[in-house]
Amino acid sequence: MTSLTTIASVHLAAEAEKKSAEVTDWAARIGWVVGLLIFIALVYWLMRQGWKWRGSLQSDLPALPSAPDAPGEPLRTSTGRYHGSTTAGQWLDRIVARGLGVRSRVELTLTDAGLDVVRPGATDFFVPRSALREARLDKGIAGKVLAEGGLLVVTWEHGGTLIDSGFRADRSDEHADWVTALNHLIHTTEGAR
Repeated sequence: MTSLTTIASVHLAAEAEKKSAEVTDWAARIGWVVGLLIFIALVYWLMRQGWKWRGSLQSDLPALPSAPDAPGEPLRTSTGRYHGSTTAGQWLDRIVARGLGVRSRVELTLTDAGLDVVRPGATDFFVPRSALREARLDKGIAGKVLAEGGLLVVTWEHGGTLIDSGFRADRSDEHADWVTALNHLIHTTEGAR
């Protein structure tokens, strides 16, 4: 009988230890999810406000020039990506005014008149030959860092501001030829002045 009593007491103790699984607190879980979504929305709103604020600080930048009706025969053409523009020599100081901060596909055409930058879905612009200052290979511009020489950077003047614009051709082996062609055009312009 003692063994029966022992078995019964063990069985009762095991039953007492059994608990039902905890029920998910849906109200708390939904509250956390809603709070997280509100936080993410707030961060994006603040980023947008910062972008607009930067644009208003740079509002003194004049309208971008457009290509002349007869720019001349193309010396070089290429397609690729436009990665943005910064204040010359300050690769993290992005310029967002006049649409220069918008990344996009790009079609570059160099003529004797200057550099035509056609950007589907963004503002096109033209850099007159007299505004071109330098072309070089670099590794980065605000928001984009590549291997050394992976970025074609064109320095130009607009409204009294020196601007660096970064491009990456679909075929990066074209970059050196672009630097040579642009610098040749710049130096022949300087000689004519």
